[in-house]
Amino acid sequence: MEHHGNDIRIFSGSSNLSLAQSICDKLRLPLGKAELRRFSDGESYFQIFENVRGKDVFVIQPTCNPVNDTLMELLVMIDAFKRSSARRITAVLPYYGYARQDRKDKPRVPISAKLVADLLSAAGANRVLTMDLHAGQIQGFFNIPVDHLFAAPVMVDFLSRLQFQQLTVVSPDAGGVERARAYAKRLGADLAIVDKRRVEANVAEVMHVIGDVSGKDVMVVDDIIDTAGTLIETVKALHEKGAKRIWACATHAVLSGPAIDRIQKANFLEKVVVSDTIPRPSEEKCHKIHVLSVASLLGEAIRSIHEETSVSSLFI
Repeated sequence: MEHHGNDIRIFSGSSNLSLAQSICDKLRLPLGKAELRRFSDGESYFQIFENVRGKDVFVIQPTCNPVNDTLMELLVMIDAFKRSSARRITAVLPYYGYARQDRKDKPRVPISAKLVADLLSAAGANRVLTMDLHAGQIQGFFNIPVDHLFAAPVMVDFLSRLQFQQLTVVSPDAGGVERARAYAKRLGADLAIVDKRRVEANVAEVMHVIGDVSGKDVMVVDDIIDTAGTLIETVKALHEKGAKRIWACATHAVLSGPAIDRIQKANFLEKVVVSDTIPRPSEEKCHKIHVLSVASLLGEAIRSIHEETSVSSLFI
């Protein structure tokens, strides 16, 4: 990939420096010089060490754990670039925190995904680049352009090289059917759905499997693996229905609380394929986790945005 001149700058917050560096390597650009640290009381401090006046600035910061800290870091950074007269500021959120609170599904609750969108705009972001939003309609929460990428090209490229027999792609809930169908179509696989009843937050009770998985290899496709409770219950249900090999893939490996332990101990779960939108615990900690990089995909999108060329070829 060619060098893009002196009018683009890429900076990173603290949440995923390795991904930011990989993106810069793909673009053959240096990572911007800045200092990001905390005062003793926990407040974020940020200072830019190079001229960004009139520059096209991209700030890479997935708002992952600790989500409140990483979000505040991002807002402080965007404000600094705005006050330093950057020509355009693009917030690059490979993982968009608070995306699961995207509607009022109970009385008297916030729509936090909309609040975060407002905060990013108020801080001074001119556009947003993100990946695999929990709900696509979050794009409509913004009054600035949003480029919404999918990790599917990276995932499918890897999965298509594996030797699966009679593959069936499984959605772990009704909300993920569209995503699972897209994977099934590109992998030439059948589709099945798990009917799931959620008892409370982070607790899911699987009801039954819709579709035939008996004697087949199955791939459970989701956007987020958080505590892995849904995944493990889904794996159990698929095994009881006679599935042969069971794999899983998800874009965002949040893996909070007991997730790694649950995945490690899940006898019938062979492998979990995730991306590096969130910094991963090393694969050595859990031999079942395989990490794919989305740096090339994000790098291509950044290049297209900067050069004002179409990004639609990446929306597949």
